[in-house]
Amino acid sequence: MKIGIAGTGGIGYASAAWLAHAGHEVKVWSPGGQGAAALRDAPLQAEGVLQASVRVGVAADAADLARDAEVLLIAVPVNGHKNVMDQLLPHLRSGQTVIVSSMASLSALYLYEQARQRGADITVAGFGTTVLTARRSGPAQVRIMTRRSELGVATLPAARSEQALALCRTLFGELFVPQANCLAATLTNINPVAHGPLALFNWTRIERAENWPQYHYMTPTVAGVILKLDAERLALASAFGLQVRTIEEHFAKSFGTTTPTLAEIAAELHAKRGGPPGPTDINTRFLAEDMPYGLAFCEVLGAMAGVPTPATRTLVQMASMVLDRDLAAENDLIAALGLRGETLAGLQKRVSA
Repeated sequence: MKIGIAGTGGIGYASAAWLAHAGHEVKVWSPGGQGAAALRDAPLQAEGVLQASVRVGVAADAADLARDAEVLLIAVPVNGHKNVMDQLLPHLRSGQTVIVSSMASLSALYLYEQARQRGADITVAGFGTTVLTARRSGPAQVRIMTRRSELGVATLPAARSEQALALCRTLFGELFVPQANCLAATLTNINPVAHGPLALFNWTRIERAENWPQYHYMTPTVAGVILKLDAERLALASAFGLQVRTIEEHFAKSFGTTTPTLAEIAAELHAKRGGPPGPTDINTRFLAEDMPYGLAFCEVLGAMAGVPTPATRTLVQMASMVLDRDLAAENDLIAALGLRGETLAGLQKRVSA
């Protein structure tokens, strides 16, 4: 298949390597400009769970990426979703499938509704998290740490769920399971729940750029705060008639953990993997992305559904104080989707279209 990937960070590179190694014709685009420049002259080298050297194309812009692609995969940080989607929208055509990996703040719904308004009958598949975990290790190198054992996928329109599921399995394997809708996929993502406390309670380590293995520092106290956030996430899902797995179940499905409590799971992962290292940049996505597009989004859902979210609100306020920024105001999808004026029933109808 002809596949276009928007994004040249760790997930973009890892996905490109995985798909090209499987025989697909892959082209990547760096929305920031020069992120893929090295791939014009050199093969993409993957190490870790995939050892491969593959050739991938480099698109000049969004139009070039979308022109011949049968499938597009958006693999940029969530704070870049709207911008990248807005650049792609004029070039999307009926029949294409766009995979959003991974979705947050209902970014897949934004893309689908905007495309429909433009007359493009596309299919959008949203992942709750990424298929692979990976980090770029050089201009044309990527280290792929993990391929998840199970991953939910939600489809717009809902009637194309089986086709989208089959496509995802063709591209990445049999790990996919269907989810009720894209709100379920959004609320499945546990990153904001885990990343916020990890970053805030290890902030001095981040400021001093220390090497800190994050699971080792998911201490019982930090794990306890994470569980309070997770309880609010689960309550939100229930209010919308959805059932999503707990954070402990997430780790068991993603990484094969066997211990029951979150603190024990963190210790188990540290013993097995020794990492990954925690962030060392004060602009870490753990706050800059996961707070506005994860927890602040959940606050809006809570107001819509009448579900109290005091722990979620506190974490967003703490992160905003630490960074001296209004993180909730940085989410550009809440207003674009009209969520503050939406009702529970209205949103349920939209995500199940």
